[in-house]
Amino acid sequence: MPRTRSLAWSELKFGLISVFALVMAAVLIFAVGGTGGFFWQNYPLKVIFMDVAGIKAGSPVRVAGVGVGTVNKTAFVAGGVEVWFDIKDEMKPLVTTKSQATIGSISLLGEGAVDITAAPEGTPLKSWDYVSTGATPVSIAALTGQATSTLESANKMLEDVRAGKGTVGKFFTDDSVYRELNSFVSAAEKVSRAISEGKGSAGKFANDPKLYNELETSVANLNGITQKLKNGEGSLGQLLNDPALAKSLTSTSNNLESLSGKLNRGEGTAGRLLNDDALYKRFDSLSQRLDTLVQELNDGKGTAGALLHDKQLYENMNAAVTDVRSLVTAIKQDPKKYLNVKVSIF
Repeated sequence: MPRTRSLAWSELKFGLISVFALVMAAVLIFAVGGTGGFFWQNYPLKVIFMDVAGIKAGSPVRVAGVGVGTVNKTAFVAGGVEVWFDIKDEMKPLVTTKSQATIGSISLLGEGAVDITAAPEGTPLKSWDYVSTGATPVSIAALTGQATSTLESANKMLEDVRAGKGTVGKFFTDDSVYRELNSFVSAAEKVSRAISEGKGSAGKFANDPKLYNELETSVANLNGITQKLKNGEGSLGQLLNDPALAKSLTSTSNNLESLSGKLNRGEGTAGRLLNDDALYKRFDSLSQRLDTLVQELNDGKGTAGALLHDKQLYENMNAAVTDVRSLVTAIKQDPKKYLNVKVSIF
């Protein structure tokens, strides 16, 4: 029967040390290679996205741009795609009910990440709670699609321009537009040449120094006038700078305000004229009577109406006036004949 050799303590010790070294190496590799730390230092959370944009197990989780965990798994649910992830326990005060999770990117190739906003003013989330979902930024694919659509629109516009469609297309393809533009440039050259040669009003204005000197003199005179006004010289300067004028205007304004107040209250003769209905009624009654009188005159009523409308009465009165004039003339010529006065005493 073979002998069983017992293990020496030195051999057992070497084996235990080797196993411990392997375990520590694995732990250190896990701690250094991952962003979440040891499992007992993390706590799990969840979030639901409509589109995870390439997020998968192992994708980083960031709070305010700092890596604090990793994604564990993704699964389809009724509201979209549910993402499970772990973050460090020390992030509990920052990841709260007011935090929002969005889909970020860690490279231009579109590798996704879960970005969470820090919100210390909210209530810390418990394990397996859901983080609120924020607005998802535009992805690289969406930007590429928009750029492709923009390029297609630009290509279509260039095709329309080449085909001579629209104003720009006609500008590039229609010879008449070129001729009109060339004609306009020629006319502009003629105008500029005429101005340079001093022709016309614009040419004289641009080339005649006399006009410039007169304008400079006018500006100098205007400056002198304004300076005199500021200094209170002359009648207008005194009006602008004399405080007595302001006091007088204020007093006049106060008097006008007092007068308008009295008129509104019906004080005085003018106030009564403006506010008393009796005066209006009298004027209205007088107007009605005048209308009645004029109507009766037009109708030929009364003596005055007859005088206005009866021709025979007018002729009789004219004849009577003529006879009276003749009588007065005869009396002037021979007063003794008509003014014979006898005086008798008894």
